[in-house]
Amino acid sequence: MDASGRSDTQQWVLDAVERYELPLLRFAARLMRDEHAARDVVQHVFLSLCGQSLGSLQDRLNQWLFAVCRNKALDMLRQRENTTMLREAEFPEAAAREGDPAATAERADLYRSLYRLVEQLPLPQREAVALWSEGFSYREIAEIGGTNEGNVRVVVHRALKHLREHPAARQLLGDDRGSRAAAIRPVCENRFSK
Repeated sequence: MDASGRSDTQQWVLDAVERYELPLLRFAARLMRDEHAARDVVQHVFLSLCGQSLGSLQDRLNQWLFAVCRNKALDMLRQRENTTMLREAEFPEAAAREGDPAATAERADLYRSLYRLVEQLPLPQREAVALWSEGFSYREIAEIGGTNEGNVRVVVHRALKHLREHPAARQLLGDDRGSRAAAIRPVCENRFSK
């Protein structure tokens, strides 16, 4: 126990909540397309973590959390017939990092456009892109999804190809793909501005 009377396991769970809550919420929201359901999924994840031992997940905690999140989200999607569309995501952290209001507004518009395009992808592609945008490697995504790395590479490739070829993405790029692509590339490289 520490000075506050918490056990090592309690502190471990609290540390995990602090570190992974926001990434799990983003991931669940992308899958669920419903902010409230995403919060329920993440709550389930952390309740499940409370039942795990500290030693059993040491090296793979993030993968375990995202796998549980994925499985619960897919279970909820199967159980529910009509999904509520997620309101356009607002991530206040992105605005706080930028100093120039015009650049912040332009980046927010671009993010919303990309988010809407990703939201239209089929669930397996949306799921893979969501994990990829959270910084997971193809190998880690495969472990979370219970598939192989080659399959994940194909799914992500197809999703990104679909996004590049989508008429709205072409409009974002404009006819002169070179100059606009240079402006959009940093956003994609930052994996949708986590």
